[in-house]
Amino acid sequence: MRKKRIYCFFDGFNLFHAIDDLRPKNNRLKWLDLNKLTKAFITPRTEALKAVYYFSAYPTWLPESHKVHKKYVKALLSVGVTPVMGRFKEKKRFCKAECRKNWISHEEKESDVNIALHMLHHAHLGAYDKAIIITADSDLCPAINLLRSGFPDKETMILIPPNRYSIAREFRYSVPTNKIKIKHLQASLLDNEVYDSNNNLMITIPAKYK
Repeated sequence: MRKKRIYCFFDGFNLFHAIDDLRPKNNRLKWLDLNKLTKAFITPRTEALKAVYYFSAYPTWLPESHKVHKKYVKALLSVGVTPVMGRFKEKKRFCKAECRKNWISHEEKESDVNIALHMLHHAHLGAYDKAIIITADSDLCPAINLLRSGFPDKETMILIPPNRYSIAREFRYSVPTNKIKIKHLQASLLDNEVYDSNNNLMITIPAKYK
């Protein structure tokens, strides 16, 4: 019997902020092996993980965070995860209250569109039998609904990041869902030292994640 081919699509910042909001805070959980985490939710006897995609963007205006994020993406590449990077757009803000100040904020762009395009593109190619999407962002509902209606032979499952289940109502009512729990994160961490296929040291965990 042929195993179901699984493709997994991670909404990177949705998962990151869910972990960042955990109390007590545990930055070590951000050094996460997304390949290993996905495998915790598949059945090896009948399912085979074929691809894991990670969608995010670099905070280029924050040098230290940018450096850490690049190191994490390199670590993900070493375990077979494919990064798809969007961008941040500057946005002018104005305080309408007493301070009347202007400032610049940053808004992530492209990730939602990239997730939708990759889900539908690979479904059209017949690359997978089941899509697993990690998010609690309801902005992805139209794309997921289109995937389900346009490709009824494809299974879909939403993995909801920790402590985001209560805000993911639109998914819960229409798509099979499961919860990522802290125990899943703890069991799916990258090593402190990441080596390449020739056993050469590539990356060490950032100090802020130890």
